[in-house]
Amino acid sequence: MSLQVPSPLVSEDWLFQNLDNPSLLILDATIPKVGAKKLEVIEEKFQIINALFFDLNDFSDADAPFPNTILSPEKFQEKARKFGIQKEHCIVVYDDLGIYSSPRVWWMFQLMGFTNIAVLDGGFPAWKAQNKPIEKPTEKKLSEGNFTSNYQSQKISFVNDILENLTSNESLVVDARSEGRFYGTEPEPRKEVKSGRIPKSVSLPHTAILNGTKMKSKQELQAVFQSKNPSNKAMVFSCGSGITASVLALSTEIAEIKNHSVYDGSWTEWGTLPNLPIEIYDEK
Repeated sequence: MSLQVPSPLVSEDWLFQNLDNPSLLILDATIPKVGAKKLEVIEEKFQIINALFFDLNDFSDADAPFPNTILSPEKFQEKARKFGIQKEHCIVVYDDLGIYSSPRVWWMFQLMGFTNIAVLDGGFPAWKAQNKPIEKPTEKKLSEGNFTSNYQSQKISFVNDILENLTSNESLVVDARSEGRFYGTEPEPRKEVKSGRIPKSVSLPHTAILNGTKMKSKQELQAVFQSKNPSNKAMVFSCGSGITASVLALSTEIAEIKNHSVYDGSWTEWGTLPNLPIEIYDEK
């Protein structure tokens, strides 16, 4: 039997102890933070030893009108096999910012029915701070994999689901963007996208569930969600383009809250499509 993740979030020590396990696959899912200005001097790139770069762009629908759109199960399976993902793999995914883009990869695999995957708590900063082994990126390639998609449709929501929910009010839409973007007091990083929020949604910036680069404890997370969702409704997580919404999805799993999904188009879709209702705090 292959190595199994003990939870959706693993520590540097757990990963270090299992580095030599033949079924372990470490994925670097780093992307630039949205709106971040490119620095003239780029730090030399390092990675966790034996990691492979997992390109989120390559695993998103290039023909979709909005960024980071999920692939079809068939296309995801095809790309995962080409990458070299095996059914027997135990995957740990991380990113250079701590916990930012890595939960998106965790959620994508969960959506495709693969559960033996975890996010490294604290990501590369935590690993490096512990002086764990790192290396310069290499061009390693895996042989073709046997990954099989088993699509879990309950884990994803689309624009029509959000529209229907405005009437049914069955789910709570939780927005992972900053409060400034949620209330429309600061501009969207994508200039073509309107400011504001989905009506009836609540704000929970993804940074509010982190302690620095690490996830808050199970008890702290349960308290956060109890305060945001006292009626214990199903939750739909939204953000700019589905990245930090996945951070919230991961945190609910840590808090042992199961009834949730990610709105894949998120605010980039909602704030771009015509005739969708928008609430805004600052009308200026």
